[in-house]
Amino acid sequence: MKLASWNVNGLRACYSKGEVSAFLERENPDIMAFQETKMQPEQLTMEFPGYYYYMNSAEKKGYSGTMVLTKEKPISVTYDIDGEGHPDEGRVITLEYDNFYFVCAYVPNSKDGLTRLDYRMHWEDDLRKHLVKLDQSKPVIYTGDLNVAHNEIDLKNPDTNHFNAGFSDEERAKFTELLKAGFKDTFRELYPDTIKYSWWSYRMKARERGVGWRIDYFVVSKRLMPEVKEAMIYDDVFGSDHCPVGIII
Repeated sequence: MKLASWNVNGLRACYSKGEVSAFLERENPDIMAFQETKMQPEQLTMEFPGYYYYMNSAEKKGYSGTMVLTKEKPISVTYDIDGEGHPDEGRVITLEYDNFYFVCAYVPNSKDGLTRLDYRMHWEDDLRKHLVKLDQSKPVIYTGDLNVAHNEIDLKNPDTNHFNAGFSDEERAKFTELLKAGFKDTFRELYPDTIKYSWWSYRMKARERGVGWRIDYFVVSKRLMPEVKEAMIYDDVFGSDHCPVGIII
C-alpha cells in the first residue's frame, strides 16, 4: 500500500499548475492527504477519478484546511480533535479502516515571535491524546505538515533558527513526547543520517540553494514500523513551497 501527503499551499492553485494530477497519475497512491487546501467545499471543481474524498475546511475562507483522497471507502470519518478552545480551522481528518486509523493533520504554526506557541502546545497535547486513544484500538498512521523540524539534521541552519517557529525547544519536545508515547518517525527510522527537506521558503531562492526544512512526516504506531518498507520525500515535485512525502507499507 502506498500512502502520500502534501501541503499544497492552496489546492486550486497547485492543481491549476498540473502538479497534483501529474503526481497522482505517476505515484497512484492508495491514500493521498492534503494540507493547507485553502478552500471551501463549494469551491471544489476538480475531479479525482477512482477516489472517495473527504474535506475539512476552515471557517475562515482561504485559510488552512485538509483533505484526504482514498481508493477504499473507510469505515468511518471524523473531523478535528477533542479539547477546549480549538477554533474551527479544518486541521484534522481521521479515517478508520479495518486494520488501522489514518490521521491527516495540518499542525498550527507558532508564528513569528512564537506568538501562537501557547496554543500550539495545547493543540499538541490534545492531538497526542487523540492518537494515543486511537492506538489503543488499532494501529495509527499519522501524516501531514507537522510544522516542526525535530532534530538539527532536519533543517539547513539549526543554529540561527533555534528560537524560531518550527524549531523551538518547546515544539521539538512535543514531537519527542509523541514518539515516546509509542510512535515512530518513518523516514528517520529508515534513514537515520539522510539529509532531505520537504519545505523551502519562497524567499531568497531557498529551494535552489538547498536551504530547507523537513517538517512533513509519516508517523506510525511503533508496532507498525516493521511493516514500513520505504519512506519517500519527493523533493523533485514542485507546485508548492512543500513537496510530497510518502511511505510504502
